[in-house]
Amino acid sequence: MSVAVVLFTSDLRVHDHPALRAAQRAGDSVVPLFVRDRGIEDAGFTAPNRLAFLADCLGSLDEQLRSCGGRLIVRHGDVVDEVVKVATETGARQVHLSGGVSGYAHRREERLREALDGLTGQVCTLHVHDAVITTIAPGQVTPTGRDHFAVFTPYLRRWEKETLRTPEGAPRTLRVPADLASDPLPERPAAKHLSPALAPGGETEARRRFAAWLDNGIDDYDTGHDDLAADATSRLSPYIHFGCLSPVELVRRARERGGAGAEAFVRQLAWRDFHHQVIAARPTAAHADYRSKNDRWRSDEREIAAWREGRTGYPMVDAAMRQLAHEGWMHNRGRLIVGSFLTKTLYADWRIGARHFLSLLVDGDLANNQMNWQWMAGTGTDTRPNRVLNPVVQGKRLDPQGDYVRRWVPELADLAKRYVHEPWELPEGERAKLDYPDPIVDLSEARSRFEAARG
Repeated sequence: MSVAVVLFTSDLRVHDHPALRAAQRAGDSVVPLFVRDRGIEDAGFTAPNRLAFLADCLGSLDEQLRSCGGRLIVRHGDVVDEVVKVATETGARQVHLSGGVSGYAHRREERLREALDGLTGQVCTLHVHDAVITTIAPGQVTPTGRDHFAVFTPYLRRWEKETLRTPEGAPRTLRVPADLASDPLPERPAAKHLSPALAPGGETEARRRFAAWLDNGIDDYDTGHDDLAADATSRLSPYIHFGCLSPVELVRRARERGGAGAEAFVRQLAWRDFHHQVIAARPTAAHADYRSKNDRWRSDEREIAAWREGRTGYPMVDAAMRQLAHEGWMHNRGRLIVGSFLTKTLYADWRIGARHFLSLLVDGDLANNQMNWQWMAGTGTDTRPNRVLNPVVQGKRLDPQGDYVRRWVPELADLAKRYVHEPWELPEGERAKLDYPDPIVDLSEARSRFEAARG
């Protein structure tokens, strides 16, 4: 009996999973394997919110596999050691894996290939599948003379012309070696460590939400996605990050739907691929400036703490930061506003913000998170690196009635539209009654400081 292993990583689904289907075609039996990777744990990427979502995803994946006769094998340890152990225990001839983009993913592939090539008395080959975690593979489109695009618009033009593979359905039947040992499925961390309104994870929930989004939401996305109070985005980012949904399937089905809303949604998926191809070509951008501005960042711990806690005195910033803490998620426009505030108004290092986001975001994707932070800080791919987002102006434009602010900053819930984004303009007696801080920084002075620092 021939055996093939499929190593699940950021692709926790059975629908449109080329690595899983290739493993099924290659062997009489398949080992669907997930390794709780000690290397990722040691690197500090196992935030409680994502661990809880991961537990949901693995539980859903196991259910899906069992529905077609299989089961998920879970191991814990060094990912390469555990894959080699499973390959040796089963006599597997092939290991299938979806290609990643980070430096860690590249090293994992190299180590796996070397370890499998070094097996004694057993031939076992590694097969890496592209366009599983992203819509197209990083490096599939490149500008002349370069290994990646550094500007989004020309990347998008090329990206839109690429022919996408045809999505594959879930396997109908799957045979897993009966005597292969597995660790128990991981459990969610205690609720006290999680954001109170954390969304449930897993492929079943992901596909339900995507179907609902196609039926009621996507058509108005182009006009409503910036309306913070309306909450009119798909909220699919956590499911895409964990691979519960196939980006290829999302793009194809959105294009089949058609319309301006679908086009705007597809554009966001192109942004995701754009950031992934930058990180794939420049892995150091995960922790170092992509385009250094020789910044001498300030480090005012009082200001940074106020930013983290949503107590800056600027309602739009505070509302977005409190949403992050409560849900483990934040509206994209909110991310831009709080990122600009930290890196340009407070002139604090973007890595401080990136770390805080990764400690809470359930969709905390290394490529998207780090490159979005660099974009906001002006050290990344933004063609206008010194733009500053004024949180008052942004609040009045994106939350004109103040409903988003009132939802997340209850201290301001009774304020009229006139004052909700500028509570310091209240008459002195009314202002004194609010349990809400004064602004921690003057916007005009902060902007002048930033412009002087950037020259």
